[in-house]
Amino acid sequence: MDVNAAVAAVAAIAGALTGVIAMLAFRFSEREQKRPTRTSLHTDPVLPPGVDTVLSVLRSSAVVLDEADGVVKASSAAYALGLVRGGKLAVEPMLQMARDTRRDGEIRQVELDLPRRGTGRGEALAVSARVAPLGSRLVLLLVEDLTEARRIEAVRRDFVANVSHELKTPVGALSLLSEAVMDAHDDPEAVTRFAGRMQIEATRLTNLVQELIDLSRVQNDDPLEDAEPVRIDELVAEAIDRCRHQAGTKNITMAAGGTADLRIWGNRGQLAAALGNLVENAVNYSPARTRVGIAARRVTAPGGDLIEIAVTDQGIGISDKDKERIFERFYRVDPARSRQTGGTGLGLAIVKHVAASHAGEVTVWSSEGQGSTFTLRLPEAGAARDRAQPNTDLDDEDGPDPSPYEPLPAPEVLP
Repeated sequence: MDVNAAVAAVAAIAGALTGVIAMLAFRFSEREQKRPTRTSLHTDPVLPPGVDTVLSVLRSSAVVLDEADGVVKASSAAYALGLVRGGKLAVEPMLQMARDTRRDGEIRQVELDLPRRGTGRGEALAVSARVAPLGSRLVLLLVEDLTEARRIEAVRRDFVANVSHELKTPVGALSLLSEAVMDAHDDPEAVTRFAGRMQIEATRLTNLVQELIDLSRVQNDDPLEDAEPVRIDELVAEAIDRCRHQAGTKNITMAAGGTADLRIWGNRGQLAAALGNLVENAVNYSPARTRVGIAARRVTAPGGDLIEIAVTDQGIGISDKDKERIFERFYRVDPARSRQTGGTGLGLAIVKHVAASHAGEVTVWSSEGQGSTFTLRLPEAGAARDRAQPNTDLDDEDGPDPSPYEPLPAPEVLP
């Protein structure tokens, strides 16, 4: 009995000690949870009143650093750009600027080219970084992404340079031809020949100016403001009529087919110009005694039914290298042939802009020596007004994105 009593007493004492230890451990855990951590000490309580709210509405990427170069506050854009990693500022030039500003209190600004995250192509991210003191111990870093602005500026410079070059060619030719006419005033045959050349160059200049006006209009106007249901049959008939003379001189057969009575929603004038440019290119780049086909059909798509208008020719075709650039302004697959046909290099750029502003796209299938098929895909009337906003990134010079639809089959070459 004495042994059993002793064992029971020991067990009771052990249980009491276990309970005391558990209670002490629980109290210690609560105290540790309530104790301020390094992170909590360097977030909202450290920032001056109102700064957090201001940083949340800034368009620039914002980073606040403490006296130990630790990140106190960083916007989501700063993480997206890769400026902050692991709680530290990851860009050494910006970090050095912050240290210099903390030392002397001066505001600093610099433009940098940073490697773009997530790409293996070595593309640079252009940013403008501005560092300023924030209170007595903190430093504020604001970073603005200039990549898109620089790209648009480069496009603008290229466009101005190309326009200048394209305008100088016919203007220079007209000047030289007028001098030739004056020198040959006593030679009626030479005057007639030079006058004919002047008419050709004047027509080329007129077409260039008109297409520049058209391109400017489709870039700046919202085609859906004055939109209406447009019959595809009427657009096709108008495009064929526009190119009937050129096709007749080369004995090119133009044929229309596909589904009848289709309609799209948009600006009739712009849509007619886009389809007319595609048909005109098909005729100009096709050899004599071939065929140009225009076909329309309805295609089911997740966002609503689309109308496909395909223009197929049996011309010289387009290489893979050229297919990546044919929708750029002033780009020509065959500059010599463009001079012969009076092409300006703006027709496909206009087609691309019209398609994009109507929430559609234009794609191309081509094989050298077999011909090409250009396909306009636009929302069908009725569903078009319910679609999302159109893609209006009209300065993209990389050509259309890959289409989820298969291209139309290659045309058969006529004997």
